[in-house]
Amino acid sequence: MNHMKRLILCTVALAFGDFVSAAAPNILFIVSEDNGPEMGCYGTPIRTPHLDRLAREGTLFRNAYVPQAGCSQSRAAFLTGLYPHQNGQIGLATWEYSMYSGKIPNVVKTLKQAGYRTGMIGKLHIKPKDAFPFDFKAIPSSNFARKDMAAYLKHAGAFMRAGGQPFYLQVNFPDAHRPFIKQVDQIPARPLTGKEVQALPYMGINHPELRQQTADYYNCMMRLDTYIGQLLAVLEQSGRARDTVVVYIGDHGADMLRGKRTSYEGGLKVPMIIRWPNSRPDQRREELVSTLDLYPTFCDIAGARIPGTLAGRSLKPLVHGKRPAWRQYLFTEFHVHSNHNPWPQRTVRDARFKLIYNPVAGEENPGYAFTMGKKFFAAPEAELLAVATDQVRAAYALMKKPPLYELYDLKADPFEFNNLADTPAHAATQARLVAALKQWQVDTGDPLQSRAVARRLFHLIRDAGTAQRRPLDYKSFMKLK
Repeated sequence: MNHMKRLILCTVALAFGDFVSAAAPNILFIVSEDNGPEMGCYGTPIRTPHLDRLAREGTLFRNAYVPQAGCSQSRAAFLTGLYPHQNGQIGLATWEYSMYSGKIPNVVKTLKQAGYRTGMIGKLHIKPKDAFPFDFKAIPSSNFARKDMAAYLKHAGAFMRAGGQPFYLQVNFPDAHRPFIKQVDQIPARPLTGKEVQALPYMGINHPELRQQTADYYNCMMRLDTYIGQLLAVLEQSGRARDTVVVYIGDHGADMLRGKRTSYEGGLKVPMIIRWPNSRPDQRREELVSTLDLYPTFCDIAGARIPGTLAGRSLKPLVHGKRPAWRQYLFTEFHVHSNHNPWPQRTVRDARFKLIYNPVAGEENPGYAFTMGKKFFAAPEAELLAVATDQVRAAYALMKKPPLYELYDLKADPFEFNNLADTPAHAATQARLVAALKQWQVDTGDPLQSRAVARRLFHLIRDAGTAQRRPLDYKSFMKLK
């Protein structure tokens, strides 16, 4: 009799587990490299029909940001739901920067506990790798040469069709990371040239070389759109599209002047589109959202408990057309990318204004020379700046040696060329944003509340040099309260 009871209970439990698994939506999480919202659905005049369709079928977020405009830093942040100063991944994993601990809760662990089968196609780029126990991994390299792109689709299709459990599949596409490759496998069919485009507006410099680099970047974006369209077709063919939430983001802005590795809009602002079955289609949301909001969103999708440590909040109400009270301020940061470009920064923005705090003001920003150097641009700095306006040249001089505060009116000056800090007309706005930033630093345990600590960290990294990639004693600084 006892045996029969146990058998019945086991049968019921299994049936209930199957029911739960069937009811929980799958998650297809698409991440692209080094691109901001430069696509048709965001108003850029290039053809991105598949992303445009995804936006029509779902929700497009106009004001989506990453916590830090760097590869490893951004990825660790959205997978742990913590700012870089909280999880420890303040620089590139390839330069031996790593999270404080592999025991930090993350998306993969949480979804596995919720009964999801988890997969990653493309690079992880976070240390330690074993902190993310994916059930399936493929193409772990960066693949910046864009070789055998069909393999992404092959692996994705096999993973989707495996069945049995709801799935979480993260697909990382290498476009639009440098090098900007005009054409791969005849995609795009007709690459753009520099004569057909204007340089990205946030650079403020319409030099021929920058127009050509912009054209090649757009070619990458059009190819990315093709790959995403192919991936969505594979999802349809698997028969699981109707019960799959599709999330697309860029990991940070383009690798251009005043883009990646900076705290300007060109580095921090990213595309974010979510297509959620049975949600309101063709939405455009203006709320300030962060990729930190993805972890709690994934928990909501899976019906899993949201860890209390997370810095973000679920986007589910926004996707479903509701109007909840939302955040007034959004915060970001910068520490280092490679050892070439340490520059501690903290930022806060509201619906209109943005404040950048430079705790090591008075020093020269190494990131300026790194980006303006011949590594990326054949034309010398003087030649590039010669075609800029006086206002833009002043903005680059400010970038080279930043003041303690920068303040921008993003409505009147969306590309941040006119620093309003310390002007009487904006004193109240600056004071309000400074107070909000300081409170956030306290609330999140930011170790760089002290300018002295920020300066010590800056000098530690800068003085280490770039000859060797070796671990630095940055953790002792970052763990300071």
